[in-house]
Amino acid sequence: MFFKKQITWIKLFESLTAANNQIAVGSVCTMQVGKKKLCVAHTTEGFFAVNDKCPHNGASLGNGFCTEQGSVVCPMHRYHFDLKTGRAKSGLGDYVQPYPIEIRNDGVFVGFQETVWNLF
Repeated sequence: MFFKKQITWIKLFESLTAANNQIAVGSVCTMQVGKKKLCVAHTTEGFFAVNDKCPHNGASLGNGFCTEQGSVVCPMHRYHFDLKTGRAKSGLGDYVQPYPIEIRNDGVFVGFQETVWNLF
């Protein structure tokens, strides 16, 4: 196989305590990670990351809010997106890209899947 998928992990926070201090439960924020702009949400189930741009009209989801049902709400037209799957709750077929979050001893990381060329 010449192409394979791999996940590159990038540190968002130095520790879980730092993440908890920066993003309160029930809140969202926008974070620039490399060339990607993410909406990072903190729910009672943990931390979640999705693409920050609403596919409907381009508003920043980081300026919205998250619900107790585990969705982020666009500030412009109130579209709801599931934080685990990225799918719109309205059933319109819109979605945002979700990214995995890992909490490790040395920090909180977000993963970006990429396809790499590999001869062997």
